[in-house]
Amino acid sequence: MLTAVVIRSGEALQVHLISAEKGEEEILASECTFKPKTETKPDELIKISECGPGPSPIIPEMKELAWGAGSFIVFALLMRFFLFPRLKKGMDSRYNSIREGHENADATRASARSEVAQYEAAVVAAKAEAAKVVDAARATLETERQAAITAANGRIATQREAAMAAADAARTAGRSQVESAVVDVVSSAVEIATGKRPDGSAVSRAVADAMSAGVR
Repeated sequence: MLTAVVIRSGEALQVHLISAEKGEEEILASECTFKPKTETKPDELIKISECGPGPSPIIPEMKELAWGAGSFIVFALLMRFFLFPRLKKGMDSRYNSIREGHENADATRASARSEVAQYEAAVVAAKAEAAKVVDAARATLETERQAAITAANGRIATQREAAMAAADAARTAGRSQVESAVVDVVSSAVEIATGKRPDGSAVSRAVADAMSAGVR
């Protein structure tokens, strides 16, 4: 089995492979790359295996642990007192901005709904008012129409009565003239036939009765 031994000489490093079956080589303590395991003088000869093993590549040293712990503590303090408050402040500001936007949107939506309701109420009121105006105009027109019809009927009735009166008067006048003519004719005929003038009142009454019977 071979064992690797590192020896530093000034700035140079020397690696020796030593068999476990052979005797170990002796070197000065000052030539060891790492501090020997036991207290020795720099000019003292020691075996190569007595040189220090050096730092472990896996287990960290105390100063590394201290630096790591210190860095973590500093980072934690920065996060706690500087970074996280700023981050939280920014998040709160963004949250408040979003909530304010939602509230403004809700207020705008409510205002729009209120305006729509007011508009619809105004439209309903305008329709009702228009219906009232139309009904009033219709009632006025109907009243005026009825008044005009009544006046026209009155005028027509008056004119009809006047016409009937005129017709009756004309008929009466014509009847009187006819009766007079008939009375004269009958009187003349009776006088010619009998040689004697008949009574005018009797002839007039007989003619009137005959004409009245004919009219019926």
